[in-house]
Amino acid sequence: MTQPIALITGASRGLGRNMALHLAKRGVHIIGTYRSGAAEAQTLIQEIEALGGKAAMLSLDITDTASYPAFASAVTDTLASDFGRERFDFLVNNAGNGLFANFVDATEEQFGSLVATHLRGPVFLTQKLLPLMQDGGRILNVSSGFVRFTLPGYSLYAAVKAALEVLTRYMAVELGSRQIRVNAIAPGAIATDFGGGVVRDNQDVNAYVAQGIALGRVGLPDDIGGAVAAILSGDMAWANGTTFDISGGQLL
Repeated sequence: MTQPIALITGASRGLGRNMALHLAKRGVHIIGTYRSGAAEAQTLIQEIEALGGKAAMLSLDITDTASYPAFASAVTDTLASDFGRERFDFLVNNAGNGLFANFVDATEEQFGSLVATHLRGPVFLTQKLLPLMQDGGRILNVSSGFVRFTLPGYSLYAAVKAALEVLTRYMAVELGSRQIRVNAIAPGAIATDFGGGVVRDNQDVNAYVAQGIALGRVGLPDDIGGAVAAILSGDMAWANGTTFDISGGQLL
């Protein structure tokens, strides 16, 4: 049986790295992207190979749409040379950045950066990669719990992620003829380097956030990576066009 291949943007660090490792443990081969962390990308390859999997990492700046044709060609070449395949199975639109800016102070440049990273990128990269995806494949967009609950300073970030959730539903409908199912995840507070790592590294902030989570703690990368592996598995094959809240019950 041919093992599936997942393409994960922003896979060299944070949640993307954890997703890649959890998928690799389930026998999924990985094509990941990185923007600047070439050393981190190489380390991830070694970790996946230690698990018995195959991995390749490609450079990509998600905000540079002009680079997408060359990136798609690189994916084609990598599929052939590293995996002996013409198509991949799963696409995870994960690459992103956080931005804290109160609404009254936010600039057009900040807004443009968020749109380029979290909306324009997933739209046009997915569009460019669809010819390389297997019919019956799966797309997972990474949204945010900030779409459901509010925290001052994240209005623009949440608004762009909300647009991504709407896009997810439309993609599910329009790609249904190819049996490609499209879902999203909305992580809550996770102890990563997001936002400068404040939830992970500042114990006061960590404790304050945990008070608002039904399960009494902030999330860990493994909470997200494991969920992604489950959602992309055949066990969730009838889930389509939905957003999974993965927050431990944050601010319910």
